Amino acid sequence: MKNISYDYGNLLRSDKIQNGITNSDFVDLSQEVAEVHLRIQQDQQLETVGFFSLPDRNVDHLIAAAKTLRERFETLVVIGIGGSALGNKALFSALLNSKNLDREVIVLDNVDPNMLHQVLSSIDLENTLFNIITKSGTTTETMALYLIILDVLKKNFPDTYKEHVVITTDPEKGFLREIIRKEKYLGFEVPDNVGGRFSVLSDVGLLSSAFAGIDIKELLRGAAAMRKRCNNDDISKNPAYLNGLNHYIYYKKGYRVSVMMPYSNDLYDLADWYRQLWAESLGKKIDDDGDFVFTGQIPVKAIGATDQHSQLQLYMEGPNDKIITFLEVEDFDNDYVIPDLFPKINEFAYLANKTLSHLLNTEKIATELALYEAGRPNCTIKFPALNEYNIGEFIFMYQVQTLFTGYLMNIDPLNQPGVEDGKKNTMALMGREGFEQMAEQVRLKIADKDKQGAKI
Repeated sequence: MKNISYDYGNLLRSDKIQNGITNSDFVDLSQEVAEVHLRIQQDQQLETVGFFSLPDRNVDHLIAAAKTLRERFETLVVIGIGGSALGNKALFSALLNSKNLDREVIVLDNVDPNMLHQVLSSIDLENTLFNIITKSGTTTETMALYLIILDVLKKNFPDTYKEHVVITTDPEKGFLREIIRKEKYLGFEVPDNVGGRFSVLSDVGLLSSAFAGIDIKELLRGAAAMRKRCNNDDISKNPAYLNGLNHYIYYKKGYRVSVMMPYSNDLYDLADWYRQLWAESLGKKIDDDGDFVFTGQIPVKAIGATDQHSQLQLYMEGPNDKIITFLEVEDFDNDYVIPDLFPKINEFAYLANKTLSHLLNTEKIATELALYEAGRPNCTIKFPALNEYNIGEFIFMYQVQTLFTGYLMNIDPLNQPGVEDGKKNTMALMGREGFEQMAEQVRLKIADKDKQGAKI
């Protein structure tokens, strides 16, 4: 099986990339890299960062459960948000066309009532299974949708509604684990030592994948292969460390935006998954020494060739503050030959008998070159094909890369304290018991803001 590859030549200093990386940049950071590598090795040995061990799990129980569920249901609706949703969506989208998946996976990851209406109106409820995913069992958005769906199911299937629900949550504690025990729902686990945005290779993402028809053992095999590459202390042979170090060096040089641009619509949701991973892990106010640092690199997603006609103008001639990562697919499972219908029309006769995949990848190469000539740093991750093995490689690489880069930044890439204030404000304003005092404080703050009269 061919591995994904990482081409970073357009990040190195040259007559075009004048702010590029030099060998001295690597040398200057060699001690920090060695220390971070040791820390990551300790994380694995102590199992404090749980995603490292996920490729070793026995997933036969998931495969067996998915086989039974596939015999009964045609559609799986995942109800979750953030790390409980984005990975499911990314895996299904990435492999839908190349693997000819024979079951549908829909992800409900917002409390937009129109979105819910659209989903409920489009599915055959009788043949639909709902997977509720929240580690805490108290996620406001997920629980709101769960309560609505549960009510709909009870009204339509008063005797069999439980058959339409499976729950993925904390192994031991929480409201939903209690519900699983009392109501005898089919239940799955979010491991204690695996955070939401690092959980896609756990039950969180693997159940829906197995249901869809994805070979989850191949996903984990690809992840395990990448783990082996990422345990190498020689950074030139470790794609996660190398890409993380390159992004860190550019960040220190003032490149505060990281663009991920797949040249494949199938990988667009994978770029969404990356955005959460990079933003929530690295966007931190305080470092490990307690100092205010306000660090983080802004992740942006684009899609080739579509965004050559929207975002590329900014990347070419706007602020030179972006590092761009292309995702390229070498071998598409489906392809079309452009017919030679107008051989005498010079404006498009050159397209005749070329494949669409050749055109798409040529556009990527041309865009990469144009950015390089304009002095805009970019790199490429190439997928030999869109298969489970290569997708598993990519996911694990970026998880390690994120951890590595966070440690270089001297911040905790595993927490998300900035998210908590918004959650608490929402629960207070929605009238959750125990939040009465906070609710009064929040209302006063809103009233003070409204007094400013900054409205038209």
